[in-house]
Amino acid sequence: MDMPSDPYLPYDGGGGRDSIPLQEMHKRGANYTMTNGGGINSTTHLLDLLDEPIPGVGTYDDFHTIDWVREKCKDRERHRKITSKKRDSVWEFIKSLYDAWSGWLVVTLTGLASGALAGLIDIAADWMTDLKEGICLSALWFNHEQCCWDSDEPTFEARNECPQWKTWAELIIGQADGPGSYIMNYIMYIFWALGFGFLAVSFVKVFAPYACGSGIPEIKTILSGFIIRGYLGKWTLLIKTVTLVLAVASGLSLGKEGPLVHVACCCGNIFSYLFPKYNKNEAKKREVLSAASAAGVSVAFGAPIGGVLFSLEEVSYYFPLKTLWRSFFAALVAAFVLRSINPFGNSRLVLFYVEYHTPWYLFELIPFILLGVFGGLWGAFFIRANIAWCRRRKTTKFGKFPVLEVIAVTVITAVVAFPNQYTRKNTSELIKELFTDCGPLESSPLCDYQTDANVSKLLDDIPDRPAGQGVYDAIGKLALALIFKIIMTIFTFGIKVPSGLFIPSMAIGAIAGRIVGIAVEQLAYYHHDWFIFNQWCNVGADCVTPGLYAMVGAAACLGGVTRMTVSLVVIVFELTGGLEYIVPLMAAVMTSKWVGDAFGREGIYESHIRLNGYPFLDAKEEFTHTTLAADVMRPRRNETPLSVLTQDDMTVEDLEMMINETTYNGFPVIVSKESQRLVGFALRRDITIALENARRKQEGIVSSSRVHFTQHAPTLPADSPRPLKLRSILDMSPFTVTDHTPMEIVVDIFRKLGLRQCLVTHNGRLLGIITKKDILRHMAQMADQDPESIMFN
Repeated sequence: MDMPSDPYLPYDGGGGRDSIPLQEMHKRGANYTMTNGGGINSTTHLLDLLDEPIPGVGTYDDFHTIDWVREKCKDRERHRKITSKKRDSVWEFIKSLYDAWSGWLVVTLTGLASGALAGLIDIAADWMTDLKEGICLSALWFNHEQCCWDSDEPTFEARNECPQWKTWAELIIGQADGPGSYIMNYIMYIFWALGFGFLAVSFVKVFAPYACGSGIPEIKTILSGFIIRGYLGKWTLLIKTVTLVLAVASGLSLGKEGPLVHVACCCGNIFSYLFPKYNKNEAKKREVLSAASAAGVSVAFGAPIGGVLFSLEEVSYYFPLKTLWRSFFAALVAAFVLRSINPFGNSRLVLFYVEYHTPWYLFELIPFILLGVFGGLWGAFFIRANIAWCRRRKTTKFGKFPVLEVIAVTVITAVVAFPNQYTRKNTSELIKELFTDCGPLESSPLCDYQTDANVSKLLDDIPDRPAGQGVYDAIGKLALALIFKIIMTIFTFGIKVPSGLFIPSMAIGAIAGRIVGIAVEQLAYYHHDWFIFNQWCNVGADCVTPGLYAMVGAAACLGGVTRMTVSLVVIVFELTGGLEYIVPLMAAVMTSKWVGDAFGREGIYESHIRLNGYPFLDAKEEFTHTTLAADVMRPRRNETPLSVLTQDDMTVEDLEMMINETTYNGFPVIVSKESQRLVGFALRRDITIALENARRKQEGIVSSSRVHFTQHAPTLPADSPRPLKLRSILDMSPFTVTDHTPMEIVVDIFRKLGLRQCLVTHNGRLLGIITKKDILRHMAQMADQDPESIMFN
């Protein structure tokens, strides 16, 4: 029942997407009656708090939780008002049409802006990434690949080398080759990486601290009903867009996919202010943010359907059917805009779009499942290691110097990454190379196979061949790149720059998958007479596709970190465009989840929520203990009695003293101290507003005025000051449980109804109160964890 001392306290929605919390005690100021079953008395008026509306009621302060029921009732009242007036005049009919279509308009604008910003970020990030290696003299705004498009000089083996593109060594010392050229390019690579990283963290620290991180944990918190003013504002959008480009271009082990969800939600929040239907209703606004999340994933992966499923599975809390339709439309619009921009010049929405033509075989499920095991182990290891590092950052002086941390990580990343071609290049380009099948036009070292002179280069499906020296050299470099990515991703995720986790996790899985794919391919070539191969792999046939293994490994590692399942499979399916690979993806992703869950059910985002001590009741976590409500409620024995209000024998001065001397969110109202019979529950904020309004607007209200929560004023002496009636701010049916209610049921109630606290009674007599913090501390204690780690209510 303590007031939250941390401004980032999120509200755990819990429960299903098709239901809203029926009672969340924080900031309740409405006069409506609720039963324990959650029924709402329709005869009461939501904003009728006193004889006249009080300014400030119905709105929310920063870092507070919305009242879902209040917002829902406000929207129903608004809709009834518009419907009743639409036949009065043509203008009212037009207003009703505008109101009906405003939802589609706002998601359309959100999709347009999300697609445009994603295209801008992709183009700018590619150009600035190539800027670390050189510059195009013929057109400074071209990246390396675009610079050589119109040149006649490139050869098949060196297709990205042309006179128009100059490395920094050529420009500064006039040498294209040799030790001096290598050292100069090395120095300039570190210089540009350090400059980009320093600018990114400086902009975030000075202009928009909310622009750091991936944003997905905060988006989940906001969608559950929490308000963080400015987190989805215009300034955050601007700085997030700029610093995301800088962070990606710096070469840090991070991605732009998670932050793109934050960018899209910023767009949705900003556009919602143009429509009163969403501007004045926080619950309706969250429907727009759910659609914006889908648009963000749509442009991040070129997967509109996967984006909708991601919003439903991973981030959204309240997801009615109409939000599903609008999310799909927003994702469609965003993908269409990005495709029109064509940022990668390949007529695709993402850089690493691939298509495979070789079918998979039943035996290959074994290595696919092994990749799933690797993904689950990687996910469990990463979550534990990253949380341990972030906890150290929070609890030591090291966390007080975010700029120095970003500079240190950037320098180490650049110094180690440059010598290895697979760590030096952009992570998305690395994934593209790992996903790509070795066709006749591929010049990558991964495709350096010993070619039979009798095989025509015009064949689409080149048969399996023995690996050349280039393949073995590439495997060695990829193994080093795998170790580098694993270590640096642990230390990079969580620093004070925009940092996504999708791309680094996919890169780790793609590297491991490509290595496994090459191993299986060579095993099938040299031992095609083995029983496991001779049934389906003939000599001279194209049996194994290493790129497919890279794709399966990428999905497995991403699933191990985030514990996504359905949406992840659909996203990767949309990347490849092949239905026949659904089964390998499902097998690997589910194996990854099962292995990861064996070490802990929380994904990386839930783990960061727990690290911060937020009172988040995760629906995935089961409560299996046999304790009762009486074992968890407060006050306990030898503790201060519960602070309560009596219904008709307290004065204004008594209430003001209670407010000043306590920090509780609300107070139970009882008949008398002797009976302890429960009357209702009054919120601290509503009491404060009512007292201020009464002193300002009602004559005769003084400190000695009697306060009563009853329908009729108590009998008072003739010379008594005017009494103050506060019945209208009283919730006369707060949710209650008995002291013998199993805690398993209490926890389930809190999750599904979104409660913040409930009262404990025995035969109608008030015994105590249970808050969300009490439940979380009890669960931590039952799991042999420190209950004091739950800091906020």
